[in-house]
Amino acid sequence: MKPTREQIRRAYIDACYQEIEALKPGNVHRFADGHRMNAGQFFESAQVSSHAVSDPALSTGQRILAAVTATRNKIGTNTNLGILLLCVPLAKAAETGDPDLQASVTTTLEKLGIDDARDVFSAIVLAQPGGLGSAPKHDVSIEPEVSLLEAMREAADRDMIARQYVTGFADIFTGGLKAHKAAVDRDERGMWPAVFIYLHFLSAFPDSHIIRKHGNLVAEKTRQEGERNLRRIEGLTDGKEREKVLLAFDVQLKADGINPGTSADLTVATLFALKLNLALHNVEVNA
Repeated sequence: MKPTREQIRRAYIDACYQEIEALKPGNVHRFADGHRMNAGQFFESAQVSSHAVSDPALSTGQRILAAVTATRNKIGTNTNLGILLLCVPLAKAAETGDPDLQASVTTTLEKLGIDDARDVFSAIVLAQPGGLGSAPKHDVSIEPEVSLLEAMREAADRDMIARQYVTGFADIFTGGLKAHKAAVDRDERGMWPAVFIYLHFLSAFPDSHIIRKHGNLVAEKTRQEGERNLRRIEGLTDGKEREKVLLAFDVQLKADGINPGTSADLTVATLFALKLNLALHNVEVNA
C-alpha cells in the first residue's frame, strides 16, 4: 500500500512524540529537561518540521533544509538535525509504496546528488550542532564537490548518522527494530519499547554526539554505563523501580553535560521506520 502524505506526516510526528515521551537517560524527555532544552521544544519541532519532511515536491536535501529552517525559525535552536537527516530519506522511500522499505531507502540514498549535499551542508551550518568542527574533506562550510552520499561515506567511520547512509540504514532495520521486537515480545508496554530501543543504541555503540563534544574515552565509558543500566532494568519488572534507576543515570549524565543525542536520533528513526512499515503493509499506523 502506498501511504498518503498525511499518513507519512503523522507517522513522523508520532515517532517524534513517542521518543520524547520515553525516559532516555542524558537526553531530553518528558520526565526532565536538559542541555538548555525542554520537551515542549521537541514537540513543537516535530510539528513545524513535519510539512517539509513529507513534501513530495521537494528533494531529500531540500526537505532537510526546509525542515531545519522551519525549526530554527520557531525554536531558535537545534533540536532535530539528526532526526531530519535520518527521517527524510525514510519518508521519501515510503512514498514509492515499495513494501521493502530498507531496499527503497537504499535506492533513495543512491540517487542523492551534489544538490542534496549543498542543501544539507546549508542545513548543518544553519542548525549549528554541538561539537561541529572542521573536517579534512567535504567540510560543510565549503561548497560541496561530491554527492551527499559520497560526503556521508567520508564521515561514516566517525559518525553513526553518516554510517546509516552508506549501510542502507542497517543499524535501524536490524538493531533498532530488533530491540523493539524483543521488547514487544516480552510484553513491554507504554514507553518501554522506545526506552529499550534507545538503550540498545546507547549500549551498542559509542554515541557520535558524545564523541564530538567529549571524546572517545567519555563516549566509551557512557556506552558501558548504558549497557549496565540496560541489563539492570531488564531484570526489573516494576515500572517505578525502573524509572528510579534511569532517572539516577539521567541526573549523572546531565550533571556532566553528556547528551547521547545520536542514540536519541536513531530511536526516532527506528520508530518512524516501524510506523512506515505498518502503513506500507496496510496496518493501522498507530498500532
